[in-house]
Amino acid sequence: MEKIATNLEDCYILKPNLFEDDRGYFKAIITKDLQELGFKEIVQINESKSVKGTIRGLHFQKNPYSQAKVVRCISGKVLDVVVDLRVNSLSYLKWTSVLLTPENHNMLYVPRGFAHGFVALEDDTKFEYYIDNVYNKESEAGIIWNDPDINIDWQFDKYGITTPIFSEKDKIHPTVKDSPEYFKEVI
Repeated sequence: MEKIATNLEDCYILKPNLFEDDRGYFKAIITKDLQELGFKEIVQINESKSVKGTIRGLHFQKNPYSQAKVVRCISGKVLDVVVDLRVNSLSYLKWTSVLLTPENHNMLYVPRGFAHGFVALEDDTKFEYYIDNVYNKESEAGIIWNDPDINIDWQFDKYGITTPIFSEKDKIHPTVKDSPEYFKEVI
């Protein structure tokens, strides 16, 4: 699996080896490769389905239930966004975005201590998350998608999104300024 660095420390675009012929293709996601990045083990696999313009995030879980994720788009198209919330990181409060589609086969490795979200760029977008720690409702947290201090470019104009769609929960996340420093140490 090819590992492509992003502008965020420890966050990588992953390109699995793809074997194509006239029948189609085959690719493998090898857990040993993920473990070398810091991903512990797959304990949960989530899938979401979204209509165009849906923003999910920016979510994370607090310690000791912080999670690393490997995410990919299995139908449709997403702009995936992550923010480094690790206080001692060189990329603290910086963000990156990656276009994920079934056609480009890209995945994104999201380390523990990052907020994660995406915007669906097409209807019937299905998104898959491989997660390395159990879900814990009391540890759920997030930051608001349009935090002015982070200033994420969600590329709405480029993809013809005039009115983003949110869950009630995602409309009310606090800004980073109004949040504690969750990740002074990442467990």
